[in-house]
Amino acid sequence: MSILVVGLSHRSAPVAVLERAAVAGDDLVKLLHAVHASPNVAEAAIVSTCNRVEIYAVVGKFHGGVSAISELLALHSGVPMDDLSRHLYVHYEERAVQHVFAVACGLESMVVGEGQILGQIRQAFRLAQEEGTLGRDLHDVLQQSLRVGKRAHHETGIDKAGASLVSVGLEVAARHLGPLRDARALVVGAGSMSSLAAATLSRAGAREIVVANRTPARAARLAESLDVPSRAVGLSELDAALGEADLVVSCTGATGLVITAEQLAAQGIGTDGRRRFLLDLALPHDVERAVRNLPDVELAGLDDLRTAQEAAQAIGPEAVEAARRIVCTEVEAFLGAARAAAVAPTVVALRSKAAGVVEAELTRLSGRMPQMDVRARKEIEQTVRRVVDKLLHAPTVKVKELAAAPGGDSYADALRELFDLDPKAPEAVARADMGDADVRDGAAWDPSPECAEADCVSPASGQGQDAVSDAMSEAVSDAMSEAMSEPPSDGVNVETVNARAASVRAVSARDAVPAHEGDEA
Repeated sequence: MSILVVGLSHRSAPVAVLERAAVAGDDLVKLLHAVHASPNVAEAAIVSTCNRVEIYAVVGKFHGGVSAISELLALHSGVPMDDLSRHLYVHYEERAVQHVFAVACGLESMVVGEGQILGQIRQAFRLAQEEGTLGRDLHDVLQQSLRVGKRAHHETGIDKAGASLVSVGLEVAARHLGPLRDARALVVGAGSMSSLAAATLSRAGAREIVVANRTPARAARLAESLDVPSRAVGLSELDAALGEADLVVSCTGATGLVITAEQLAAQGIGTDGRRRFLLDLALPHDVERAVRNLPDVELAGLDDLRTAQEAAQAIGPEAVEAARRIVCTEVEAFLGAARAAAVAPTVVALRSKAAGVVEAELTRLSGRMPQMDVRARKEIEQTVRRVVDKLLHAPTVKVKELAAAPGGDSYADALRELFDLDPKAPEAVARADMGDADVRDGAAWDPSPECAEADCVSPASGQGQDAVSDAMSEAVSDAMSEAMSEPPSDGVNVETVNARAASVRAVSARDAVPAHEGDEA
């Protein structure tokens, strides 16, 4: 199974196509289940925002997965496949992981470094959990992407890009209106960008700030946090608020227009002799471009502010490059750990087989030497187990080191072939490990610190045992011959393999980011 990303964004598609492709609410849930039900898809999650629609999936076949997801996206969005396909991009395996991490850091955003995308990925993560479309592989990728995004914002300051965009827009507004401390401002929306605009206007000492939002309670919370006279209104009161405002900042994430030229004209704007400035920070646009035709009205949108260039200049190219380096480092570490974890079931199966051989030989020895005293039997058992552990230690540790490199799965195949392991044994380990967590309850997989490898091997004492030397030599010789040549007649005991499955988790243990942490979009 491999990670696949199929999507389109502001970089690959015009606004008109993004508006049609955007899915939300019940349509988003239906598309999620439709993708998950595809024959080639094992896991699925969808990130759908105002400037990107991306489907993250775990697939068995690349071409089958791409074809199925593309067709479903076209069907559910209503965009013909011929029109949609020219704007789609596809990332697979390592490139897919790299893309998801870069998205979480804000490197792929319209506003470079903006933090709202973290909340949007978290929402996609939760929805997939709630709807039962999230499995272990996608769970790990998305959860790690949230941690990488937080790290990039914390260590590089790339999130200042969003602040710079608002600052640039308000500087343009001040050139048109004069000092903003004299302005009556209307902020439409209560998301991260709107909140930042409101806070900036508050620090500038605006005469009054009105916050309009679809959810009045959220607008009220934002208005209460400001240090200047402020109040909250619902969207039903938007027209009246527009008539009173000198400066309008809008960023709602709606898929249709929020403010139109006709709407403004109905409030006397353009004929009352007052100058107005509208700052549209949304994509798709909140404000109709035709408002520029109204007298004394100025409009600036993201395209007017040259978003990417302004943001990169404001935060410095060093921050962007530092974030990219973090992504590369984290991708390498994540993939290395995943490859090492993939070989762990084979290691556990090998040790289970060796344990079975030892148990069989010790039982046979007891039958052949019933007169052996308890002390001698105990010494033989410890010595045989110690010898087997020491012989298996180097190949099992080495195979995990080698497996961390690209193409490392071939070493697990070699190990299975050399020791003639039952092909079903590693699969049994993986199934048992997956059974330890329920992907639908929202709980993170908690790696165990248990160890079945080097740290659990008891060193040999190096001291001879005269009383048992002959019996021990025979037992060790027989046991190792069996372990390295013919398997026991009953093969690998699957129950024994399952009992040791907890050790697999020790190989893939990583820091987990609780799904409930962080800011919401």
